[in-house]
Amino acid sequence: MAVDRKLSPTHEAPYRGLRVLDFGQGIASPYCAMLLGVYGADVIKVEPPEGDWSRFLGTTYGSHTTLSAVYNRGKRSLCLDMKHKDGIAVARRLARDCDVLIEGFRPGVAARLGIGYEELSRDNPGLVYLSVSAFGQSGPYSKRPGSDSVAQAFSGLVSINVGNDGTPHRVGTTISDVVTGVYAFQAIATTLFARATVGTGRWIDVNLCQSTSALLGHKVAEHILEGGAPRALNVPAGSYQTADGWMMVTLVNEPQYKRLCAAIGRDDLASDPRFADFARRADAVDALIPQLREVFLTQPTDVWLSRLHAADLIAERILNPGEWLRNVHVEAIKAAVCQQTPGVGPVYSPRTPGIASFSEDDLRAAPDIGQDSYEVLLEAGFARGAIDDLVKAGAVRQAEREIKGGTA
Repeated sequence: MAVDRKLSPTHEAPYRGLRVLDFGQGIASPYCAMLLGVYGADVIKVEPPEGDWSRFLGTTYGSHTTLSAVYNRGKRSLCLDMKHKDGIAVARRLARDCDVLIEGFRPGVAARLGIGYEELSRDNPGLVYLSVSAFGQSGPYSKRPGSDSVAQAFSGLVSINVGNDGTPHRVGTTISDVVTGVYAFQAIATTLFARATVGTGRWIDVNLCQSTSALLGHKVAEHILEGGAPRALNVPAGSYQTADGWMMVTLVNEPQYKRLCAAIGRDDLASDPRFADFARRADAVDALIPQLREVFLTQPTDVWLSRLHAADLIAERILNPGEWLRNVHVEAIKAAVCQQTPGVGPVYSPRTPGIASFSEDDLRAAPDIGQDSYEVLLEAGFARGAIDDLVKAGAVRQAEREIKGGTA
């Protein structure tokens, strides 16, 4: 599908006509690129012959795992061997005509390959160039390898996520990768806005550890101001087991605590001076929480939610992802989207917040490795014979099923 660079942006597709080269692997970089695609950009996923490593992290379905199938929707795949001089030459040629380039190599690798920002921006001064790494492009840790779990640990997130077993735990999803992709996307978005006036792009440095620490917000200030041992924020907010499951209860002001005590039939807890305000309840948490746990175990979740909602309190059942997907509210507002992915089947994911329509439903499914190599290079001006030569030399690869189907 050729992209008409003159197509006008719309609210549904504000980045229509934008060309993106996505050299990223894993989650953070590809997710950022996918978000650009959700908003209309033409995203070319440039993969090595062995494929993005996220294709093999976890259970595989065809040529994908759930990671690669979800975070590479809306893209076309070009397979380049960047260890081959002709593969690098193809990448450089494509970079001269793209608006955004995203890379997730270790710091310094892209420059050594000849696709670093300084070199590419000489021919393409409007290039918006994003580098995603574990610790950033500079500093004493810049060369260290990293991952989502390492970023959670380094940022302080793991330290504040202590379980009932007393062990600090990582969050059970790739939260560092995802938030890095979101911060990277907003950095690109603001740079593209500035480029319209300034006329040039810039090099953007986004890393997993900084992005994850930004999630903690007030926790850093709180740690210092409270001498390294901050109180819990809004006791007795938290997870409570009921007679038939689990629910979450939270408080944001003092009147809610009194209404909570009344709703569960424990007005004595509201008048107890040990629990008079958030700070004192935090100091007496070991005396308060066990009493609440004992009460909540006496009734099923629906009974408690009915009482708490009637008292205008914030509470909800704790759902697993499958229960969320089938929830009546989620179905009513179409909060999930599904792409039929060849070799995988239906791939469900939460809809991207804030989009102007249901255009995300029409995203193409995540591609196979090199599924669109010929198409991308023909659009870039390569002759078919020249592409054939690149394929024979091993610099470019095309998915076998596409060749058999006649694309190549």
